Amino acid sequence: MRAFALWGLILDEIGRIGSTRESRRRNTLIAAFRLCTGRRTEWKSTLDDRFGQLKSLPGVFGDPPPSTTTPMHKAWRRAVSDKLAPCLARNLKELAREGEAWRPYVEIGRASVEVERDELPSSGSGRRNPSDGAQPVFVERMLVAVEMRHRTVYRRLTVRDVVACQDGVDRFVARALTGWTGDLAEIPIKAIFGCHVETSPGAQPGDPLIVALRFPKELRKGDRHEFISVACDDALEEERHWINVDVDHHGIGPGVVDDDGRVTGGLSISVTFDDCVPEACWWYAEQTEYERLVRPPAGDPRLLEIRRGVVEHTFRESGNPREQYGLAFRWPQP
Repeated sequence: MRAFALWGLILDEIGRIGSTRESRRRNTLIAAFRLCTGRRTEWKSTLDDRFGQLKSLPGVFGDPPPSTTTPMHKAWRRAVSDKLAPCLARNLKELAREGEAWRPYVEIGRASVEVERDELPSSGSGRRNPSDGAQPVFVERMLVAVEMRHRTVYRRLTVRDVVACQDGVDRFVARALTGWTGDLAEIPIKAIFGCHVETSPGAQPGDPLIVALRFPKELRKGDRHEFISVACDDALEEERHWINVDVDHHGIGPGVVDDDGRVTGGLSISVTFDDCVPEACWWYAEQTEYERLVRPPAGDPRLLEIRRGVVEHTFRESGNPREQYGLAFRWPQP
């Protein structure tokens, strides 16, 4: 909340400096802070390169445009020292005295982040590029709640909050089909909220049917949607050694837990065991099947405590496309 408030205050002050099109100071601040604009500019990595992108702005830095970025650097120094820094210092003191007066700036900060996420994932954001066949959504929050029966998975409930990465996104293809025979009457995936199950033939003859969670309406790029599904199959007998999440889309946001312990962002997995409880449990990220089965040594932060038959973990880091994350167990030997 404090981060959003501070960011919203900075954005509000930048918005008050000069005009949108003609102010040199305002435009250099927009470039320096990599703010989203109506031009849909993908800002470059260095300050000088971003100032170089401002040369094409008509009527701002002269006509013809300057051959160097000197005018932009001068405007940047003046904007910070003469405008932005004094205003921030003054307003921060006032907000500290006025109690709840900072809350509107939280909404400004949140709104700007939502606009930026409209462009996720970006090759310039440091996020790994998805594969060509990746599902066109970025997952802001994913909650996976698994119920075990003996040593196998009986029920897996998944909550997803996604952002569309392109126009026309109307579904999410479900993958938790272990043990399914292909009989439509026995599809183990059910829709709970914000979607319905829809099947279609595979791309090639002999391919399995595609089971999709269809949204009520198509999403445009940047639109958000929450949906919940459950995979339940009491015919499974396979002993499971991990609960895995395969990132077959554009990635997962970093883990965020609020003051009340609620997961508001990122990937979180919880597993409830019955009378058969593992002797050890740990989380893994971006490892091979062999690596994830190697129990971490005593004292390793990846080891998780099982409390009253329940283990849970929220992944702090973002989930990269084409990677896998999850919880692994070691069962007692007979």
